[in-house]
Amino acid sequence: MRHIYRCPLRWADMDAYGHVNNVVFLRYLEEARIDFLFRPEKDFQQGSVVARHEIDYKRQLVHRHTPVDIELWVTNIRAASFTISYEVKDDDVVYVRASTVIVPFDFATQRPRRITAEERLFLEEYQDDDAEKAVAA
Repeated sequence: MRHIYRCPLRWADMDAYGHVNNVVFLRYLEEARIDFLFRPEKDFQQGSVVARHEIDYKRQLVHRHTPVDIELWVTNIRAASFTISYEVKDDDVVYVRASTVIVPFDFATQRPRRITAEERLFLEEYQDDDAEKAVAA
């Protein structure tokens, strides 16, 4: 299953050429990730940190007044980290493909922690390893 976030575009996101600036895409991914992980019924309230981002720019996104879709899914769940993959797109047009490695974190002790059983069950609902292989191709 995939989580879909409708991301609004803002005037400040635009570069001098009228395109969404490449750096802004990292903020879009963050917004989608927060929308996914920090929902009242299933969340990572104990905390998490980003360990790594990979981003592949496919096409320029021209600024407009309609939101862009960000689809995300989980591609790798380990004992103390997981990977989220993304596509920023409109229907069949993909602007960005990306992935983020997330590490659960205990802010009280300032140390990484293991994924809880409840978190693992939640992440497994969105796991799709086959989609990751297709994105990498």
